[in-house]
Amino acid sequence: MKSAQIGIVGGGLSGLYAAHLLEQMGVTDYVLLEAKPYLGGRLSSPLSESNADKLPTEFSHFDLGGTWYWPDIQPRLDRVIKQFGLKTYPQNEVGEMIIDRANFAKPMRVNGYISSPPMMRLAGGMNSLILAVANSLQSQRILTGHAVHEITLNKSQVELKIKTPRGKQLSITVNHVLIATPPRIATCTIKYSPNLPDHIFESWQDVNTWMAPNAKYLAVYDKPFWRSAGLSGEARSDNGPLGEIHDASIPNEAAALFGFLQLPALSRSTMTERKLKAMCRAQLVRMFGPEAENIKYDYLKDWATDKYTSTSADITSNHGHSLAPSPTISSGVWRRKLFGISSEWSMLLPGYIAGAIDAATNGVQKLQKEMLQKHSDITNVEEKI
Repeated sequence: MKSAQIGIVGGGLSGLYAAHLLEQMGVTDYVLLEAKPYLGGRLSSPLSESNADKLPTEFSHFDLGGTWYWPDIQPRLDRVIKQFGLKTYPQNEVGEMIIDRANFAKPMRVNGYISSPPMMRLAGGMNSLILAVANSLQSQRILTGHAVHEITLNKSQVELKIKTPRGKQLSITVNHVLIATPPRIATCTIKYSPNLPDHIFESWQDVNTWMAPNAKYLAVYDKPFWRSAGLSGEARSDNGPLGEIHDASIPNEAAALFGFLQLPALSRSTMTERKLKAMCRAQLVRMFGPEAENIKYDYLKDWATDKYTSTSADITSNHGHSLAPSPTISSGVWRRKLFGISSEWSMLLPGYIAGAIDAATNGVQKLQKEMLQKHSDITNVEEKI
């Protein structure tokens, strides 16, 4: 494949859903390029990771990235989930929670709470949404392990320069590009020739990448022992290393707890994975009792070490969601050639899973309008001739 009408850079949820929308429109002349060897982006599971190929199948159902969505306030995502026939269930929050304050000797049990609106999860994990969308597409249009490192404008066409899994160079010419990587990654891993307008480049660089500074720890058990003790699995800690803990159990499949590490990325970088895991295990025992020591398997995903998610700016930035930058370039040589569609480009839900659906939908609609306008312009010229 040396040319296509549309290039999609990134095989996370936004890139895959954009491809799905294009096919629904009857546009199949596209190519989707994902730098990693697997699809999903920040909706990852232990089985997605290249170093976890010997795990049982149920590990594909645990979420290392995005976990929840809220149907009541994210109806567009909810419709997509229902469209693909995926089943959902609420996050377990029944029971007391544990608070681990720095100025108290022991963790305390307190009344828990139920989120409103409820936090929902997908049966099969968020990876089931990735698989459902990917399976709806023409697989020959998807290239994994293909990293776009340069985007060059040659007159009216755009050249995508790509590094293949074997390290060879590949070039694909397209008319338009949908950028489905986070804005900051799009500026740090891809060279643009000619340069993007300064205000666009700088605004993309200023956007915090969701999940980039974070790390998640997952501990799998034979049974959810905390529930029989009247606990929800929810916990908060000032002492760490986990600052926030949740029940990650999968109904009728597996029991698990997961937590977000509160240690900053720079601090984590000075420790081995073995040490971090040992600290997390010790904390679970301290907070949930001796049964927490009986871990079948645990997993640590540090997004700050993922080169296609995190940059040096993300490691030192705050963890908040940034305001969405402009997803298109309105003037100059790059005008309407590039369309930003990752979650961070969503005006309503930047950084959320629902934001990926929102940004992809908006981006494809803008692209469709541009394609129709171009077709109209060509028709008018032909009629005059």
